[in-house]
Amino acid sequence: MKTILAIALGGALGSVFRYGTYIGAGKLLGMDFPWGTLIVNIAGSFLIGALTGLFAFAWQPSEEMKLFLITGFLGGFTTFSAFSLDFANLWNGGATAMAVLYVVVSVSVSIVALFAGLWAVRFITP
Repeated sequence: MKTILAIALGGALGSVFRYGTYIGAGKLLGMDFPWGTLIVNIAGSFLIGALTGLFAFAWQPSEEMKLFLITGFLGGFTTFSAFSLDFANLWNGGATAMAVLYVVVSVSVSIVALFAGLWAVRFITP
């Protein structure tokens, strides 16, 4: 039961953070492009890289804490389904070039962010 509660609490918090990022990005950058989802996916990729590095090199949290952070929080924070919907909306709205650019930037920068998270942990941990 502790495992389920850890995942549920993490997921709830991640979802709230995702929503806050979506709203904040919309206010700062406008709603013509899915900035919130892009930011969340890149930040989530960085965080999963950093946490994976921390777990491997510096911190051995409980299994519940790992599930809270990775499966719960980051699972609720990032969302590939929203990314897919954003792509479909751009594509169906006739913004073909923006849709393709969105996929390329989302995937490539998110992968780079994951490696940046791993690198950051390796750099700052003994």
